[in-house]
Amino acid sequence: MKHNERDILREKSFAFAVRMLKLNRYLTEEKREFVISNQLLRAGTNPGAMVREAAYAESADDFIHKLAIARKEINESMYWLDLLFSVQILSEIEHHSAINDAEEIARLLTSSIKTKRSNKK
Repeated sequence: MKHNERDILREKSFAFAVRMLKLNRYLTEEKREFVISNQLLRAGTNPGAMVREAAYAESADDFIHKLAIARKEINESMYWLDLLFSVQILSEIEHHSAINDAEEIARLLTSSIKTKRSNKK
């Protein structure tokens, strides 16, 4: 992964985690929703942590593995966001904005994984 791409992924995954923390606060305090909000909190904050861990990976395979976990977690986050939208807890605007951020992170993760795999060869 190029230095600039790594910085963008780090920044965006951290910003998404902050957003999920704020969304969790909103869901628990305003909507009184605790179960899904906690699932989303775990899944939505994990990609940033995995990106940080990948920066100190022990090998290329370890790096790929950590980013693959982050990709799974961002995908899970999208599931919970879709579910919250489906039961009308999130508005269309809130849902669309969060999903766009998650999809961008997923694309960056996929690109980083592909780059690392091709550089291994």
